[in-house]
Amino acid sequence: MIELAETYLGNITENSSLSQRIEKALSDENCLKVYLNHTDSGKGRIHTHTTCGKEIGIVKSRDWSLQEGDVFETQQGKLLLVHLEQQKLMVIRFNLPVNHPINLVHLGHVLGNHHWPIIVQNDKLYVHLAADEEVIEKTIRNFSIPGLEISYEWRRSGDKLVFCENKDHHH
Repeated sequence: MIELAETYLGNITENSSLSQRIEKALSDENCLKVYLNHTDSGKGRIHTHTTCGKEIGIVKSRDWSLQEGDVFETQQGKLLLVHLEQQKLMVIRFNLPVNHPINLVHLGHVLGNHHWPIIVQNDKLYVHLAADEEVIEKTIRNFSIPGLEISYEWRRSGDKLVFCENKDHHH
């Protein structure tokens, strides 16, 4: 039977008494753990399995995303500790000056048209892997922009990038 977690208690990184409560629940085997990906963390209803294989449903508002260390209480009175998986990102850099900026405008247009969220930080363009990375990479390489380099980075939950995805956007 699925266990339901609807009562949000807080985050262990911000609340030391909650952290102590988790420690006790872990020693009493009254604490469940889940590992969620970035996409699931923003959903209002999440169906997943705990590290011990128990089926669990998390219900929360879509107004906020789960963070590493968030804690819920299940209807059965168990604590649920949320962990976030690492986030894999595509990273685009240029090792040569871009002589034809219109190519970058076209690239940005195509990324946006495919709804592949991006963030620009310093000299890097991060692309959220919202589709198969081979498809995204092939699409970008088709532009044949001189000096364009594609690599990948893994981000821990504490230093992940948050891509703003407009779910209300329609064509």
